[in-house]
Amino acid sequence: MARPVTLFTGQWADLTLETLAQKVSAMGYDGLELACWGDHFEVDKALSDDSYIRSRKDILEKYNLKCFAISTHLVGQCVADSLIDERHKSILPPRLWGDGDPEGVRQRCAQEVAATAEAAKLMGVSVVNGFTGSPIWHMIYRFPPTSDEMIDAGYREFGDRWNPILDAFDKAGIRYALEAHPSEIAYDVPTAQKTLAALNNRPTFGFNFDPSHFVHQLFDPVYFIESFPDRIFHVHVKDSKVRLNGRTSILGSHLQFGDPRRGWDFVSPGRGDVDLESIIRILNRIGYNGPLS
Repeated sequence: MARPVTLFTGQWADLTLETLAQKVSAMGYDGLELACWGDHFEVDKALSDDSYIRSRKDILEKYNLKCFAISTHLVGQCVADSLIDERHKSILPPRLWGDGDPEGVRQRCAQEVAATAEAAKLMGVSVVNGFTGSPIWHMIYRFPPTSDEMIDAGYREFGDRWNPILDAFDKAGIRYALEAHPSEIAYDVPTAQKTLAALNNRPTFGFNFDPSHFVHQLFDPVYFIESFPDRIFHVHVKDSKVRLNGRTSILGSHLQFGDPRRGWDFVSPGRGDVDLESIIRILNRIGYNGPLS
């Protein structure tokens, strides 16, 4: 079962789309998953400039590449995070950060993600990948004492913030794929189930499956696919490696990625603990025919 193999452009936002497309085509990729930052895919320009979408397509066609998804991870993160601070400022354009008032940031980012549905439609793709943020991630350890009511209220807030956005996706006929991930509202099977329940299981919302965020949490990514076979809208091929040595923690020890003292870290596909063969087999079983990005 052949699937297109694409590259997510987010890590190369310092390169122009033209430069990156030339390199990626030479490497033999089938297409690009365009990040909505850098100059790769700018939502405001897509909706305000009639020639912008054509310019993106012209570059892809020049290098015989296709686009199956666009991704708004950075803006999506700011929609529902409880804490909005300088970290968020570092990932947003000034027009969305504005004066930095947290609720203003959330509202502007919500409007931007909703607009991304229409931009995706113009681009001719059916899936937008991204993050959602979380009103409750800071409560993960359950201390200071955290009640079930506080967690439930966080999921209700998430639903209140994201259901209007998904209305725009319904209208445009586009699906939103959350990359389940620590710091998001969903990061494993139980939290993903609660997330879907908070959205009344609306079919517009599913997942960008990325096993690199699961193995370092010490659960099998295959079970995530088994749990949500009809919600796997897109797939990332990424990997991470657990390096617990009796002195380090799975929590990362407040050390930057790449620090050898960490208890786990991201690595190149095939160099970590992700069982790619088992994942491909279950993707075959559920009939996933989309790209491997």
